[in-house]
Amino acid sequence: MKRSVDIYKLIQKKRPGCLFVFTGPSGAGKSTICRAVLKDLSGISFSVSHTTRSVRPDEVDGRDYYFVSEESFESLLSDGRFVEYATVHGYRYGTSRDQLEAKLGHGDVLLDVDVQGASQLRSRYPSAPSVFILPPSLAELRTRLVARGQNDPSDIERRIFQAELEIREAADFDYFVVNDRLEEAVAAAKCIIEAERHNLRRRLGVR
Repeated sequence: MKRSVDIYKLIQKKRPGCLFVFTGPSGAGKSTICRAVLKDLSGISFSVSHTTRSVRPDEVDGRDYYFVSEESFESLLSDGRFVEYATVHGYRYGTSRDQLEAKLGHGDVLLDVDVQGASQLRSRYPSAPSVFILPPSLAELRTRLVARGQNDPSDIERRIFQAELEIREAADFDYFVVNDRLEEAVAAAKCIIEAERHNLRRRLGVR
């Protein structure tokens, strides 16, 4: 049965904020893509996650992550402050429930999380579009990790092994973007967000 809708009233009505979940294996370039998307698109903010790992040279505390101690992270976790959390490559990551909900009250939100966290978010927010960022190949992923110069050989091999496992889960997500050429990957990510913003079923509250 067709639904009769006044389309103009529908599109003039304030659209609720949409959560976009971006994930992918370490080194695939999801953080670089997310930063470019946030720079180019208006009306979307970044939900900054907490982590126990050290700050990298190109990162800023409070912009890329909230860098906290193990003790602080454990305290937040015990208080039920995280909507998702995971341990990845020996470090802990988590997304603040309060911060995420507050940002969604003002517009669209982009989350850059690991595959474990993304799976938790998809369970809690089943209507949230999820995007899996893929490297062109595992061989290219290894090359990028080596070039990054932040990991020793044994750590790189652990990351490649973990990436193989994570990529097997890509089919469970709504979209994929292969990060071969960065400009094309960013363009694809922006197209996904714009398409979801014009999704009538989402406006109607159905999926």
